[in-house]
Amino acid sequence: MPKGDGGLIAQNKKARHDYSVIETYEAGLVLQGTEIKSIRARRVNLKDSHAIIRKGEIFLLNMHINEYEQGNRFNHDPTRTRKLLMKRKEIDKLIGLTKEQGYTIIPLKVYIKNGYAKVLLGLAKGKKKYDKRQDLKDKTMKREVDKALKERQRI
Repeated sequence: MPKGDGGLIAQNKKARHDYSVIETYEAGLVLQGTEIKSIRARRVNLKDSHAIIRKGEIFLLNMHINEYEQGNRFNHDPTRTRKLLMKRKEIDKLIGLTKEQGYTIIPLKVYIKNGYAKVLLGLAKGKKKYDKRQDLKDKTMKREVDKALKERQRI
């Protein structure tokens, strides 16, 4: 795939439902040979994955990248821990923010940018049940208003 091509590979739609995202950060992924081929084939699942910081480095846990079909013995472990590449200032900022109660780092999207696999991380705080219900009500109300406006414009 030439540089500049690519785009969105996988998206964690459930993340914005379960968490309120405060800030987003872009990070590069350290991958093995067959992993990038599986990512380009869109064989990625972000469900239940999250990032942690250990010894000043940031790692992505539980991101599932399917094995590459033509990978034979050189295939990778699908759910291995993967290192993320970020600037030191960003990591230090995240260390300070995640020490606060209730904050976590979750992957929102995986995409290809200039030929490299990137992940969009979100600093997030978990939502309560009543917050989720309120968001669902707001979404439904907005959909109904948009539908009514569309019907009105048709007449």
